[in-house]
Amino acid sequence: MQESPCSTQATTPETDKIKKPSWLRVKLPIGENYKHVRGLVDTHKLHTICESGNCPNMGECWGEGTATFMILGNVCTRSCGFCAVATGRPDAVDWDEPQRVAEAIYLMKVKHAVITSVDRDELKDGGSIIWQNTIRAVKALNPTTTLETLVPDFKAEKENIARIIEAAPEVVSHNIETVERLTRQVRIQAKYWRSMETLKVLKEGGMRTKSGVMLGLGERMEEVVQTMKDLRSSGVDVITLGQYLQPTKKHLPVVRFVHPDEFAELRETGYQLGFDYVESGPLVRSSYHSERHVIPGYGRSEWLRTKEMTA
Repeated sequence: MQESPCSTQATTPETDKIKKPSWLRVKLPIGENYKHVRGLVDTHKLHTICESGNCPNMGECWGEGTATFMILGNVCTRSCGFCAVATGRPDAVDWDEPQRVAEAIYLMKVKHAVITSVDRDELKDGGSIIWQNTIRAVKALNPTTTLETLVPDFKAEKENIARIIEAAPEVVSHNIETVERLTRQVRIQAKYWRSMETLKVLKEGGMRTKSGVMLGLGERMEEVVQTMKDLRSSGVDVITLGQYLQPTKKHLPVVRFVHPDEFAELRETGYQLGFDYVESGPLVRSSYHSERHVIPGYGRSEWLRTKEMTA
């Protein structure tokens, strides 16, 4: 990839010679809160993207008593080149899962919960009925808990997206993941503009929308900025930008570790483009600090305050 944010050329160095930089070091998961969440996840037979996705922030988030639940099983019908979640033929839909998730969130006493899912392209509804049931169950048992849902694209089918809109979570997220040029390589069965359409339909339905982009896969910086512009044109309110980390040797290699200064520059660009909240840093993942993403104006007001202080 480019040597600086302004470069227009992408490079592909020998990835096995790239050493993980110091800014990507994370603490091992420890502590009583971590053990408590670990126990609840195991007891209720829940899947979390924290584990399935090998998230580097699992220790921090679980230590604070929060987790991102993954519904509709832990086997995905898609085979994205970046994702550690297993690919194959999923088990049958578990219609009791929504209530188990709601009960786990209740026992964890969390103020903000995040739910995601695998893709279930073999289902006519794309899994949207279980999604709708889960949101309703969580809200019924946890009326003061705010909720972010990280949903699939549902192939941009409006009937399925409408079920999410009707259930009305506080934030609906769908990750674009990478730039248009790399989408076929990174998200094999996905389509860049189909994802944009899904986000647009969600926004038109009155949802507070969010999307995420991974860096370090060979994209050029101007492509990242164009993706940010496309997301804004689709009405996206919140954007997260983080470093891609290769889950296993079978997955796409890291082309470059992006420096924190470049993430800081993208954060500035995001606010200038009009995003309401921009989370940008090497260890940022979609659900990182997501409790802050619920509040309209919070990120932008903090950005403006910082600019005034440094002016």
